Amino acid sequence: MEIRVYQRARILLLKSEGASNKAIADKLDIGISVVKRCLNKFKENGVEASLRDNKGRGRKAEITDDDITWVISKACQKPKDYGYSAEFWYPMSFRKFINSIAETEGHPRMATVAETTLRKILSNARIKPFQVSYYCERRDPEFDAKMHDVLVIYKQIEMQFDKDGKLIPFEKDAVHTLSYDEKPGIQAIATTGEDRPPIPNTDKSNGYQRDYEYVRLGTLSLLAAIDLLSGEAIPLVSETHKSSDFVTFLKKLDEKYPKGDMIRIILDNHSAHTSKETQEYLNTVSGRFEFVFTPKHGSWLNMIEGFFSKMTKQMLGGIRVESKKELEDRIYRYFDEINKEPVPYKWTYKMDTIDLSQEDIDSIVYEVVNAKAASAENKNKKAPKTISRKRKSIQN
Repeated sequence: MEIRVYQRARILLLKSEGASNKAIADKLDIGISVVKRCLNKFKENGVEASLRDNKGRGRKAEITDDDITWVISKACQKPKDYGYSAEFWYPMSFRKFINSIAETEGHPRMATVAETTLRKILSNARIKPFQVSYYCERRDPEFDAKMHDVLVIYKQIEMQFDKDGKLIPFEKDAVHTLSYDEKPGIQAIATTGEDRPPIPNTDKSNGYQRDYEYVRLGTLSLLAAIDLLSGEAIPLVSETHKSSDFVTFLKKLDEKYPKGDMIRIILDNHSAHTSKETQEYLNTVSGRFEFVFTPKHGSWLNMIEGFFSKMTKQMLGGIRVESKKELEDRIYRYFDEINKEPVPYKWTYKMDTIDLSQEDIDSIVYEVVNAKAASAENKNKKAPKTISRKRKSIQN
């Protein structure tokens, strides 16, 4: 119940008991004019009219619904659409923009509107034109099918462990499944002065202090895979991440695992993975490798991405070195530390939708990555479709 309805009801009750207008005003701690107004409305229109106000009374809103709709529409357009240099609005720039065009566009009240009022309008509309978040557009028409294929492989890995999480030995030929990707452009950065350590028991500095200046020494690329059965991480640090580097990594895997075992790799459709050079190497080790490709813009399906994220937080974030060689050594050292206590990665998303009894693993994997460069014995084997890599045209 509204407080004013309660108050007016008390006025009527006290008056019915014979109290004077002044006594009622004193008892309820209100002005005598309020008492008189309530009693007059009762005499003229009855109880309901004395308790509640008529619709439409009160001060008209200065900012109309049309003004609010207009502000929201402007907030949903970018500054560059109006000739500004900025990509997105900021509170002050948006307020200045609204003030500057309000009168010419028929909203004179908004010519003096405050920044806080604009914030409230946008907050009520639940839009945040001052912020930007990112999404990943599905550009692969076969996204769902390819995602399903990757999940089937993950389900197969899951079934390779018992209820206690222990690895079940292979009954037939062993298949080693790895999640692979590259992390290019790791910067080797040197400091220009010594880092200063934290100072205990003082508010002066409770963390490391570092000189703002730094020196760029170049970049390195990391090619890496994690064995989804053992949890072991396998690295290769290189100056580049070309087809030749990928072939070198495949040779490293070939040397690592017992001859005769199948090596199955989950990876993206990068040109280095499906190049002529890569296929020419695969021709020399026919039947040794199988490939499962993630959909385009579906790198999040590859478990190695989680490993790279962990590595960035634990080791690469804020790293400073004196040379590229030191950066390389420390990357390899990180992998050695991880492999002392390897932990198999587990995938959970949509795993309950996969029934292995209904799946044909042979239809999912690829032994050929480039049909044109395949050897005679591999010509008829399944190969991925060639992806057209058209770049978005840029107009002058």
